[in-house]
Amino acid sequence: MRYIQLKIVLCFLIIAFSPTILIAQVVRKIDVNGIVKSTEGKPVIGATLVSEKDNVSTNTDFEGKFSLNVPVNSNLLINAKGYITKSVVVTSGSTEINLILDKDQSVQVAFKKVQESELLGGVSYVNLPEILKKNYSTYSLDGLQAFVGGFNGNIWGSGGYLVLVDGIPRDAGTILPVEIEQVSFLKGVAAVALYGSRAAKGVIYITSKKGSIQKQQISVRVDAGIDVAKSFPKYLGSAEYMRYYNQARANDGLSPLYSDETIYNYASGVNPYRYADVDYYSSKYLKDFSKRYDANVEIKGGNNVAQYYTVVNFSNSGDLLNFGEAKNNNTNRFSIRGNVDLAINDFISCTIGTNAIYYNGRGVNTNYWNSAATTRPNRFTPLLPIDLIEQNDDTSQAMVNNSNYLIDGKYLLGGTQLDLNNSFAAIYAGGYNTYTNRQFQFNTGIDAKLNSFIDGLSFHSKFAVDYETSYNQAYNNTYAVYQADWNTYAGFDQITSLTKFGEDAKSGVQNISNSAYKQTIAFSSQFDYVKKINGVHNFSGMLIANGFQQSLSEVYHKVSNANLGLNLSYNYAGKYYAEFNEALVHSAKFAETKRNETSPTLSLGWRLSQENFLKNWTALDNLKLTVSAGILNTDLDVSNYYLYESIYSQTDGAWFSWRDGSLNRSTDSRRGENLGLTYAKKHEINVGLEASFLNKLITFNGSFFANKIKGNVIQANVLYPNYFTTGFPNSSFIPYINYNDDKRIGLDFNVRVNKRVGQVDLSLGITGNYYDTKASKRAEQFEDQYQNRQGKPLDALWGLKNEGFFMDNADIANHASQTFGQVKPGDIKYKDQNGDGIINSQDEVYLGKGGWSGAPFTGGVNFTAKWKNLTFFALATGQFGAYGMKNSSYFWIDGEDKYSVMVRNSWTVENQATATYPRLTTNTNDNNYRSSDFWIYSTNRIDLSRVQITYDFPKKMIQNSFINELGVYVNGANLLTISPERETMELNVGGSPQTRFFNLGVKALF
Repeated sequence: MRYIQLKIVLCFLIIAFSPTILIAQVVRKIDVNGIVKSTEGKPVIGATLVSEKDNVSTNTDFEGKFSLNVPVNSNLLINAKGYITKSVVVTSGSTEINLILDKDQSVQVAFKKVQESELLGGVSYVNLPEILKKNYSTYSLDGLQAFVGGFNGNIWGSGGYLVLVDGIPRDAGTILPVEIEQVSFLKGVAAVALYGSRAAKGVIYITSKKGSIQKQQISVRVDAGIDVAKSFPKYLGSAEYMRYYNQARANDGLSPLYSDETIYNYASGVNPYRYADVDYYSSKYLKDFSKRYDANVEIKGGNNVAQYYTVVNFSNSGDLLNFGEAKNNNTNRFSIRGNVDLAINDFISCTIGTNAIYYNGRGVNTNYWNSAATTRPNRFTPLLPIDLIEQNDDTSQAMVNNSNYLIDGKYLLGGTQLDLNNSFAAIYAGGYNTYTNRQFQFNTGIDAKLNSFIDGLSFHSKFAVDYETSYNQAYNNTYAVYQADWNTYAGFDQITSLTKFGEDAKSGVQNISNSAYKQTIAFSSQFDYVKKINGVHNFSGMLIANGFQQSLSEVYHKVSNANLGLNLSYNYAGKYYAEFNEALVHSAKFAETKRNETSPTLSLGWRLSQENFLKNWTALDNLKLTVSAGILNTDLDVSNYYLYESIYSQTDGAWFSWRDGSLNRSTDSRRGENLGLTYAKKHEINVGLEASFLNKLITFNGSFFANKIKGNVIQANVLYPNYFTTGFPNSSFIPYINYNDDKRIGLDFNVRVNKRVGQVDLSLGITGNYYDTKASKRAEQFEDQYQNRQGKPLDALWGLKNEGFFMDNADIANHASQTFGQVKPGDIKYKDQNGDGIINSQDEVYLGKGGWSGAPFTGGVNFTAKWKNLTFFALATGQFGAYGMKNSSYFWIDGEDKYSVMVRNSWTVENQATATYPRLTTNTNDNNYRSSDFWIYSTNRIDLSRVQITYDFPKKMIQNSFINELGVYVNGANLLTISPERETMELNVGGSPQTRFFNLGVKALF
């Protein structure tokens, strides 16, 4: 066999491709007489060259000359720490070869970090510091569905994902975006298996920033912004309300309550104190905008012994209410986080992380927004002017003089005997409350290199204790309200007398309520083994013990998760991959013999781009296919502990006696025993594909998944004879069993295009997530097959099909009898699905996907354009395929409810051909206000979620100052919604409104 002498020199060249994702690239040149150095003149550390045919290798962990002899047509593999393995086929004699090695991003997965090139599907990630350079936000997961596929508020259509912050179960809101280095989305079974039962619906792993070996660096960011309400609910004024209320009475066969003169007086607006017409959303009571401020200071640095990172944050946000004590409403948050990494000696190191959050909110002792949605505009006058009280009315004047609450020196608090505690009076005189929340988080870990025992062996441990407490402090004052009697004298309205309800009093007593706490204790320890043989055979393994326990106030049993884990991984030269994970899970929710189960998974990967049949395709940079499958055991949806036990309860006043005498007592069975109750099992297979083309011009990452959760826990009456339950006494012997099955199938993708056009760097990212759910097995016994939940989506909407409004009594008589109360012309007419001549719950059918776990298709787009020091960024999200039900008090109106503008085209005899709303009634209307397709609406929408323009000052402008970097930016959030039902989807009823946010920020590096 003929041999050639190959002489190699490697040099680094780093190229930034996109302002969104920095893709570092290294050019390595092969030269017989070269010395292995980077372009900066430093030695290349960790580069290994291997010939596949004879396994000869050269390691270049030194600065010096070398040579390598390989056969012709052999495959030369080049490995370097932090770079993706590349290969080249040697087809001739002594030669020079130019290679480009891509920077390999480190990604946090379960209990370890791996290079991006080694990910085996079901995992996505984002590096938040790169995003924050152009898209500043204040919530850790804000807008990330536009950067990763498979996440849209849930992971692959399953709610209840596990959030880990530095490996500890914590709320995503406990860490701010400025504190985050990376967010990993672990979606597939193989990616989450090692975390045990509570990770079965996915894991979001948030990694906080750490220090590094560098000179101390201080970065500061200050923001000031405003929240502007998108919209408010629209309600009728007093006069219009009275007209429609009279219409409702006419529909009920009653005489009008309000005369034309009364309606005119309320409509004229000449005396709003006498003729109340209260608009809760008026500028009298609300600000045009509320303010928000925040500031962050980050300090980072370190040396070979210790590296540190500290961040201090303060934020303040105001309120839209603009009167009384509500002017002082605000929320303050202060937090400080610190991470320290210490090298104790050459083989032992440790890490310490702490975080403290101080949260204070001040508010009033009433729910103003709920009152705004329920209190009719003509009920009472919020304020009564004292200058309109007759001067000779000594009794009323005495009330004024004795009142503790004379608002602005001009008004008494208005009310009625039915409105003693109205929200206006409560805000002016009812006192205030403060909400206090304190969170303290501590975690520490020890790492030990055990190479002296076994080469490649290491030990890692982590321990954490978190504590959270919260409570309300309130001063609850009592107050009097006044109702006026009016007269008209000489053309002027005057208050003839006042009726007082209640008394003014300040007890000075501070009331403590809603006290709550949560404590989390978490622990993990693991042995890791990593071994590389001949530069191409890469072996690794982990043996893990992991668990956490949470104590919650007023909850007897602690939330627990404990498991052992085993990971075995192998890859050959970055081309062929195999990984096996298995977790031994434990749960106290089951009987002792059913508390332990194993959850095995297997993943395989194949980098096709390194095969000979694709190597010569110059347009292809990378192509990798992965397949994962496994079974996860989970108790996440088991609602309580001890469900496997039979339960008996003792009740008083039952129908028989235990013994002679007067004691009446019985013992009732509540459920039967099932010692075989066990975990639900999630079976899943997912296929992943990643690719890049044209030197990273286009990158693609996508996954297809199909899973089935078998044996969800239910208590199903239909599976047992009817004598297992009795009505008198009220007893049941029905046990909880594993029965229901759920299916999910779907795909996600992330496509990115990076392109430089002239002097402008462009980056476009598109993500998508589609899934379909099905209740594949259900315990049900519906008389009509079309009502079976089995085979329908898990988030299905069920209801009646409408056939318009009843036109007259003859129409009612000729239609199937409706059983939801008395029906009159103008009521909704429903379809008789089974033809039995009766409209009841048996006529409810599947109406569409409800979307409680997210719309079937969601996606996002992020776009960046950078020209010199100016960066434009925009982010949009969308959702399609789900429906909602208009069932709030804004739409379902009867009785004495407040009337929204929805009633304006309500049914009457005159407009029956064009009416869009059922007849009004002063009674309850169970027929009209129930789930049906009359009230259904599409939730399809596209949102322009964020736009930001950033300007970074040129280095030469600040080079002589103490500032290293300086930038300013303006951004807006929640700017625009495009949807046929935009008004409905932007509507908040009974709560504070949705807002648009506009912000100005400054960032500096020292």
